[in-house]
Amino acid sequence: MAFLSSIHSLEIPMSLRPTLEFLLYDWLHAEQLTARTRFADHSRETFDAVLDTCERIAREKYAPFNRTVDIEEPRFDGKKVILPKATHEAFKAFAQSGMLSAAQDYEIGGMQLPYTVEAAAQCFFAMASVSIGSGMLTVGNANLLRVHGTTAQQAVFALNEFSGRWAGTMALSEPQAGSSLSDISTRAVADGADFEADPLGPRYRLTGNKMWISAGEHELTENIIHLVLAKIPGPDGKLIAGTRGISLFIVPKMMVDREGQLTGERNDVALAGLNHKLGWRGTTNTLLNFGEGKFPVRGKAGAVGYLVGRPHEGLRCMFHMMNEARIGVGTAAVMLGMAGYYAALEYARNRPQGRLPVGQKSEHGSSAVGKDPAQPQVRIIEHADVKRMLLAQKSYCEGGLALELYCARLVDEQNTGEPEAADDARLLLEVLTPIAKSWPSEWCLEANSLAIQVHGGYGYTRDFPVEQYWRDNRLNMIHEGTHGIQAADLLGRKVLMEGGKGLSLLGKRIAATIERASGHPVLAEYASELRPALEQVQSATQAAWSTGNPAEALANAVPYMQAFGHMVVAWIWLDVALAVPPEAAATDPAQQGRLHATRYFYRYELPKIGAWLDVAARRDPTCAQMPEAAF
Repeated sequence: MAFLSSIHSLEIPMSLRPTLEFLLYDWLHAEQLTARTRFADHSRETFDAVLDTCERIAREKYAPFNRTVDIEEPRFDGKKVILPKATHEAFKAFAQSGMLSAAQDYEIGGMQLPYTVEAAAQCFFAMASVSIGSGMLTVGNANLLRVHGTTAQQAVFALNEFSGRWAGTMALSEPQAGSSLSDISTRAVADGADFEADPLGPRYRLTGNKMWISAGEHELTENIIHLVLAKIPGPDGKLIAGTRGISLFIVPKMMVDREGQLTGERNDVALAGLNHKLGWRGTTNTLLNFGEGKFPVRGKAGAVGYLVGRPHEGLRCMFHMMNEARIGVGTAAVMLGMAGYYAALEYARNRPQGRLPVGQKSEHGSSAVGKDPAQPQVRIIEHADVKRMLLAQKSYCEGGLALELYCARLVDEQNTGEPEAADDARLLLEVLTPIAKSWPSEWCLEANSLAIQVHGGYGYTRDFPVEQYWRDNRLNMIHEGTHGIQAADLLGRKVLMEGGKGLSLLGKRIAATIERASGHPVLAEYASELRPALEQVQSATQAAWSTGNPAEALANAVPYMQAFGHMVVAWIWLDVALAVPPEAAATDPAQQGRLHATRYFYRYELPKIGAWLDVAARRDPTCAQMPEAAF
């Protein structure tokens, strides 16, 4: 049973780093970013040093404790939330690395690191232990304030989050509203004489409840900064209906002064309960009560909140954090899928079982002898169906990783490129963000399911890590906008915005890859298959909206998004394959793997889009017209 012990100790495979480096340097040419003023102090060496540091911390402080945080869930002792010691040490190491402010200006303690490199470095933590976390919400919270906050709000709140002194959350959902933000009922009223007097911004008192708040209560930092969506009542005292009434507020757990020092007074924010989850058990997930009077500030009930931006523009501001988080969720889904893939690969290489069919030769040259039980067993990786499952996982996960890094590269282009290139990057990100979030959360979850299947019965036990990877990954189709929300956003808004300019621009990028691949001796076949797939997506988009009826167009938004995502990942794989040096294609196993994964995706996955697009193009009413009683 030697294969058992070798698998259970699996952490971060050595092959992850070369995969990241190929995508960063050989495909995305991240080194070219150093020619830009903002990144002029950097080089391949400094990028590699960041990867070295993050890989080391992930191996030492995260990976060994992934099972620990899954078993030792957060608990509330009546005064505070208790987390394992390992979580405290991991967060401390991450904060001390400087990665919370990696992309920020030197002047505020940042590294001015390209987001492309930061995103690659974050992959180590997501693979090692996604539920310990690496500050995604804290960084997103602070980044939002850097764009929409006042100078004082940035200095007091954002800078303390970037340093790791304080943590941040986003508080959107409510128990009665779920994902329907137009139905939130948390109320914010001007705080009397303190309304305009507070140097940290217009001051309000908030009352209401927020649900599903990740990291909403813990002792990892001395303060937690909640970004809270709430509604300011109209002149009649009633809340404004719909999303146009939503404003955004900074609500600290502990009150602070204008210098960023704690006053010693607790804000009126109380933990109402911990949610006990299927996965991501190392991260606290909370129900918070705002303004219930448990911790009155200056003798008054109501949580003190500082307005961010202008009244009634809160959702617009919050989308800055939400879109950033969606790419982060996609990356987490990819790395969980990748962790399962590497575990399944190692298991398949070590697990002997069965014999090859008559006429099939093993990879070591021995002839198969059919089902003769007297012959030695082969390792399961030699069975064609196991190879199919492994190749599917590889195509989903490495394709998804390339997609996320491509989106990260677009962020750098939007922030530092020439005006036309920056605007193109903005439009491409608008179209690709729903895909970057949704596609990996569906298909890398499928990769985790296949990893369990490769393990067989062992995969369904807690003796192997693949069941935890699946449990952790199942959340990613839900949080930061469910599959249905992402699909409605894609088909209902993103492909139509600015006269369809973003979709047209994406089509041109794909067409350019097709043109480059058309003359390639191996890849020309795939180019000829991608072209009609792109045309199918474009045609289905027009057909879905041909009646101008949103109810008809969006009835099959999810199948449309599945097809769109498959088309995008097929393009990504073809573009990645073009970066494989011809001389390495026949001799380098890693490059052979990329070409085989491309071949698999085109032969097994891309053909699926026809059925998905058919129901979208025909505006098929089957689901919408199903009578409730008939269920």
